[in-house]
Amino acid sequence: MSKKDSRQGVVIRPLLLVMTMMVIAAMPQAYAAGDVAAGQRVFKICAECHQVGPSARAGFGPQLNGIVGRRAASTKDYRYSTAMQNSHLVWTEDKLRSFLKGPSDLVPGTKMRLWGLSNEEDVSNLLAYLRSFS
Repeated sequence: MSKKDSRQGVVIRPLLLVMTMMVIAAMPQAYAAGDVAAGQRVFKICAECHQVGPSARAGFGPQLNGIVGRRAASTKDYRYSTAMQNSHLVWTEDKLRSFLKGPSDLVPGTKMRLWGLSNEEDVSNLLAYLRSFS
């Protein structure tokens, strides 16, 4: 490697680092923290079948307390579909996000009757609300 090549590397590497940082900073946050109050409003869609809070119990769907990090089909007071029982999922935020966007895409045969949430902000807000019951 010549001296010229060596000097170019010294200049180019920091420049690439700065440019990469600028691109990352300009990207919208895909996994925004979300707004709990706004998530509570979104949860009204879910509340037809699901409950959260100290007195939550299963209804048409399982209760959702502590859903983040919980193994799918693991609550004892709800009868899950065979598909959900065989999914072997752990509800990470990424998996929940995918499920909320298209339940049957992630778990074909699920009993979940939601078509999916298409608004990314609604999903982030709902996840923030659900995290508040961990």
